[in-house]
Amino acid sequence: MTKIAVAKGDGIGPEIMDAVLNIFNAAEVPLDYEFVDMGKWVFDKGFSNGMTPEAQETIERLGILFKGPMETPKGKGVKSVNVTARKTWNTYANKRTFQTLHGVDTVFSKAGIPIDVTIVRENIEDTYGGIEHMLTHDVALSRRFITRPGSMQVIKYAFEMAKKKGAKRITCGHKANIMKITDGLFLEVFYEVAKDYPELKADDVIVDDLCMKLVSRPDLFDVVVLTNLQGDIVSDLCAGLVGGLGFAPSANIGDHISIFEAVHGTAPDIAGKNIANPTALLLSGFGMLRHLGLMQKAVMIENALLYTLESGVHTGDFGDKSTPSLNTTQFAEAIISNFGKKPAHNPKTDLPDQPATPTQFKLEKNPLIISKEMQDEVIVGVDLFIESSEQPKEVADKLLKHCGVLFNLITISNRGTQVWPKGSVFTNLVNQYRCRFESVDDVAVTQVDIIELYKRVMQDFKICSTELLNMWGDKKAYSLAQGQ
Repeated sequence: MTKIAVAKGDGIGPEIMDAVLNIFNAAEVPLDYEFVDMGKWVFDKGFSNGMTPEAQETIERLGILFKGPMETPKGKGVKSVNVTARKTWNTYANKRTFQTLHGVDTVFSKAGIPIDVTIVRENIEDTYGGIEHMLTHDVALSRRFITRPGSMQVIKYAFEMAKKKGAKRITCGHKANIMKITDGLFLEVFYEVAKDYPELKADDVIVDDLCMKLVSRPDLFDVVVLTNLQGDIVSDLCAGLVGGLGFAPSANIGDHISIFEAVHGTAPDIAGKNIANPTALLLSGFGMLRHLGLMQKAVMIENALLYTLESGVHTGDFGDKSTPSLNTTQFAEAIISNFGKKPAHNPKTDLPDQPATPTQFKLEKNPLIISKEMQDEVIVGVDLFIESSEQPKEVADKLLKHCGVLFNLITISNRGTQVWPKGSVFTNLVNQYRCRFESVDDVAVTQVDIIELYKRVMQDFKICSTELLNMWGDKKAYSLAQGQ
């Protein structure tokens, strides 16, 4: 028996979790459950991360969390329990597989267009760090982190998963045409990893074009890997292609701890009525069983689910409205009654059980993931973000007198658009400027030099934020302003 942690969740969570566990128990799945306390009521008791210390200890000891949907209280300044869990345990790859389910009518199923798309989303970084500041009363800043090691982790996972799936194509969705450094780094790592998988066709698509193509020809795609925010949006788009989030499984994969969950809402309006659809959580459970090597049970139960859907059995949120719907418990019982049956469409192939991947749970210190620097790094300047309601030339006139002998004032931009030394009077301004100082002749400067410049500039302006301008070899590690 394998022990796993189970969190039933909020709203409809307990009902759909009970239904899924009843199906697993009826199938004699060799799992033992330790129930843990997570979710809204835990927040309400004063635990700011949405879980009790006992829950965290149990999950870290067992390495697997199976969870229902959870609510984060609004207006209390706390972070999402879902995001916190993913980031705390470094579940760096979010995998969601979207497949045509016969019995779940969509535009594409009616048109006879089969869908089998797997979205792999980076799960730790990007804007989901939630690092935000008000620079002025009018200007908010969110920091977006894309790292080489973090990108490498999720992209390697995507390629390995695609290889095991027997995929022919793997696509990187990105916005590197605009975010040349952050998305550019993610895209660069994608093609670095692709060299090790010549059997897979690796290509890339700008994310807005990707969305358009997914809703017009989803059958052209196989595996798509994206950064966190873009992956979040695209995965929900794909859920809409196959019937909605009620049919969207989710797995959060890490090297030590993995989380399998329903990603739809808690549906408080129907909580306690025993009418919720447990399919998404059940599909997530299949991913968990396969992760644990329990292939035979996963295939048997999934074929029973597919047979049930194909037979026209449905809950109230989908299916033929002219036929009676089943409640949550009845739907689970219908699946149990179909154990051993296979659907006519897309039956899952029987596979032998496999050993689960051994996992080290007892770590003495936080793992540090870092890539080797191949080139020398030097500081060649600084961006000073200042607050001012003055015109660009007035700002520049004050800044120029502070340059000293080490720095040149190169450009001033507002919301990323250059407004000095060139610009347009038609560019609307807010009260925050980015002022770029580069060292004379790109010679190396020190952080002490930067601080001395900072001290001079602060005589005239409030400095809201700073960013060093670095170079690796002859490559500038910073972007230009629009119009520069």
